[in-house]
This record gives sequence, C-alpha cells and structure tokens, in this order.
Amino acid sequence: MTKVVVKNGNVDGALKKFKQKVAKSGIPSECKKREHYSKPGIQRREAKKAGIKNSRKRQSRERDN
Repeated sequence: MTKVVVKNGNVDGALKKFKQKVAKSGIPSECKKREHYSKPGIQRREAKKAGIKNSRKRQSRERDN
C-alpha cells in the first residue's frame, strides 16, 4: 500500500509524491499489461522487439559519449 503524508496542508505536493510513488512501483504498467489477454507468442515477439529497441538505444548513447 502506497502512503503519503500531507505536510502543512499541501495536498498538491502530496498528490505529486503519491503519483511518483505509484509510477515507480509499476502499478500502471502492470494494469495496462493485464488489460487484455495476449498469446504467449505475441508476448515473446513484443519482448524481443523491446530488447532490440533497448539495445539500439544503449548503442546510440554509447556513440554519443
């Protein structure tokens, strides 16, 4: 359970902290993943595409530095 303490009546700041904590915990992405059933083959294909994308991103960062 994600909890945030409101200090000095600053609800906006507490809401911002709460959203950050929820995003960091991975709840929104997990909900998005579980929204629809996807076949195992499609899951493997998407994982492979994500790996290729991440490796390209890593390579481009290394080239820039």
